[in-house]
Amino acid sequence: MNEIRRGIVSGSIKPGDKLTEVKLSAMLNVSRPTIREALTQLAQEGLLVQEPYRGLRVATLHAAEILDIARTRMALDMLAVASILEDTSGRRMKFVEASWEEYDRVAFHPDPVVLHESHIAFHRSIWAASENALLLRLWPVTEAHLTIALAQDQATRADPVRAHEVHEQLVRTMRTGDMDAIEAAFTVHTIDSAKEFIALLNNEEQTA
Repeated sequence: MNEIRRGIVSGSIKPGDKLTEVKLSAMLNVSRPTIREALTQLAQEGLLVQEPYRGLRVATLHAAEILDIARTRMALDMLAVASILEDTSGRRMKFVEASWEEYDRVAFHPDPVVLHESHIAFHRSIWAASENALLLRLWPVTEAHLTIALAQDQATRADPVRAHEVHEQLVRTMRTGDMDAIEAAFTVHTIDSAKEFIALLNNEEQTA
């Protein structure tokens, strides 16, 4: 499963690509039953899509889906942040800070897989720090959608400087405890970024 995710993130496996047990078994040097189990799990998470009579392909997110995911993530992120700020001991926020330090350390790493994994880990840490059991159960599906969105985004616009600045602002505002400022920062990160990405996709379609 991890190797297939890595392939999607690195671009060797692209959104919309058809995946077959035979090809993946040879590529990864593992048995077909193992591949079958991995593909089934990834399909359940939403990373792959089952098409009647055509098999499995890597999911592709369209404009409406990208915005729907962004809006849903925004609401769930705010729920997580509220829980983090309710912890007067600061323990939950320290958990987020530790993840941010790791993200910051590799923010300009040349390997896109390293960047992706640190990015995903940072956002996972916000939900994990909230200690909300339902959010943690929802994370695998959320991560699958994020992986597809980030893979498409990476192929369209690679801007590590902007990504670092936007995430640094998230942490900076979370430290203040000001929910209005936090919501504004998450809006820039999630909603505005999704709209910018959709605009880029639309421009690509018009010029194709």
